[in-house]
Amino acid sequence: MFLALFFTLFTIMALGIDSVSFYENYFDGRNVTNILAIIYFLLMYLSSDLHLRKLMFTMVLLSYIGELIFCKLLGMYDYRTTAIPIYVPFGHAIVYASGYIFAHSFWAIKNEIQLRKIFAVGFLALFLGVGIFLNDWFTLTFGGFFFWLVKRKQWNNLYYFIALCVIFIELVGTHFRCWAWAPKTFGIIPAVNPPMGAVFFYAGGDVLLAKIVRLWYNKNLKRV
Repeated sequence: MFLALFFTLFTIMALGIDSVSFYENYFDGRNVTNILAIIYFLLMYLSSDLHLRKLMFTMVLLSYIGELIFCKLLGMYDYRTTAIPIYVPFGHAIVYASGYIFAHSFWAIKNEIQLRKIFAVGFLALFLGVGIFLNDWFTLTFGGFFFWLVKRKQWNNLYYFIALCVIFIELVGTHFRCWAWAPKTFGIIPAVNPPMGAVFFYAGGDVLLAKIVRLWYNKNLKRV
């Protein structure tokens, strides 16, 4: 839980070192951020149970494939350099693990029903507000898909907690100009930088992640 809570401060520090301003005033801190992310990932990995370890390990591999698709192939966003930073796949796993830990905390489970209502209203207001007032059709579109996915998963708060962590890291990363989203996704859909609707892709990745780990368990059971 401490590592999950410290996630916010770590994100600001790590992405601040990889920022454009840090590069212009000091040196290219990309490698420092890479090392920090790997160390933080290992700390979370080693302090987690077996199930979360499998999720984190698989998330690193899955997120790198996602980066190749969404960044390089579809051009939805770009990093400050042409290469995908090493810390990014590990960062995705850290984001996921933090949301997972929050969602499975005693407080979150105890207040599950109340949180579900607060999250639903809050995210709906966020998506509509950004979409209408900032002309972010990306968020209106994929925010709708996010709610569709969460509904299919019986409004599981896990997706909301992960989405909160995603929004935080997206705001910090774009603020430091570590990456930037295209003003028009696919050259058609207007989007702000960052679009809040991006949480849908993380949620969709979580669904795929869960299925992969489930297959992993089934394969191990067959061996037994």
